[in-house]
Amino acid sequence: MSSPRRLFAYATLLPSTIAYVMPDGHTGKLPTLGWNSWNAYHCDVDEDKVLAAAQALVDSGLRDAGYTYVNIDDCWSEKTGRFNGHIIPNTTSFPDGISGLAEKIHAVNLSLGIYSTAGNATCAGYPASLGYETVDATDFASWGIDYLKYDNCNIPQNWTDQYMYCTQDRADINITANGTCTQQLDPDLAPAGYDWETSNTFDRFARMRDALAQQDREILFSLCIWGYADVFDWGNVTGISWRMSSDIGPYWNAVTRILNINSFKMNSTNFWGHNDADMLEVGNGNLTFEETRSHFAFWAAMKSPLLIGTDLTNLSQTNLDLLKNEYLLAFSQDDVYGAPATPYKWGANPDWTYDSYSPAEYWAGGSQNGTLVLMLNPQNGTSETKEAIWSEIPELGDGQYEITDVWTGQNLGCLASFSAEVASHDTAVILVGDKCWA
Repeated sequence: MSSPRRLFAYATLLPSTIAYVMPDGHTGKLPTLGWNSWNAYHCDVDEDKVLAAAQALVDSGLRDAGYTYVNIDDCWSEKTGRFNGHIIPNTTSFPDGISGLAEKIHAVNLSLGIYSTAGNATCAGYPASLGYETVDATDFASWGIDYLKYDNCNIPQNWTDQYMYCTQDRADINITANGTCTQQLDPDLAPAGYDWETSNTFDRFARMRDALAQQDREILFSLCIWGYADVFDWGNVTGISWRMSSDIGPYWNAVTRILNINSFKMNSTNFWGHNDADMLEVGNGNLTFEETRSHFAFWAAMKSPLLIGTDLTNLSQTNLDLLKNEYLLAFSQDDVYGAPATPYKWGANPDWTYDSYSPAEYWAGGSQNGTLVLMLNPQNGTSETKEAIWSEIPELGDGQYEITDVWTGQNLGCLASFSAEVASHDTAVILVGDKCWA
């Protein structure tokens, strides 16, 4: 592109808090790309499966496309408890220990992630890190760990908070367009403006942040906090990403639910801090081709971490090509433009209200290569004509622009607008380039 693009006016700034920047000033600046064991294997994880995933990243070209993290989720340790105060890797599943596995992962130019929880036990009941932050952070660093996913299960009573969480996953709360609670049916719901940085929840996660910062090895810190405790306001001073909802599943309604929640929280994402929409379900469940590529397109456009959650040895070529889409990855990993795509027109839900079945349909975001525009059809069983009108998109305006079809890579020439017939649950994605002058 011959002329730079400006960020959209409503998404230009980092959150009001100062971002937590890794000491090298680079690691964690952009959304994490890689693989996580949970969606594929749950607790049936071992060294062979992790190494097979690593090798598949290399052989498929995914590593060269930017997917460099290989992350072990829950169930990697002995379940019976600590030994001399330390979490012990399960020697049956990981005969060379986590440090031996890390050496093998690093040998193929990949990074290794691990999992723990800010509670008494992990979500699957294994030893966790609350009260042992320094011990565990030191062990993780000595093993060669590069990334920590930190979950939110099994919180002891003395670490609970005065108020309950305000989250859009709670059915008893109405949510306004800006994501605030309007119906407080629970008297213990936190009042508007409550400072969650004074809470036990913040303290539980900040303790591990501080322990990791004491190590002589950089370890990315990812909070798996499910959107609780208004993490959108303070996650950016604690880690490089934070889960913004409950878990995803390999079905369409899980995708639209998360997309809808995140649509109200996009101003929280920028360099060194990203709303984590959960792991990718590409290759899993009964998601259709159209649903799968909509899922991936929006996760990339929202600048969520892109952590593949399937058996990579069985990944179809179609899904592999999707995960390597050069336009979407370039947008995700743009090191000049940190803001994500955001909704500019809702579509079927013109009131901009919370609706997990009908999220915002029209999104756009700026990048070095142009403006990425996404048009979703959330309707069941029927196709719809979608039109991108340049004057409706911030920073564009009337005129003709050079257009590229993100799915095919085809240059569509200079257009005064763009329209397409979009199948049920599919998304039309285009890149709007330079303005065409007569």
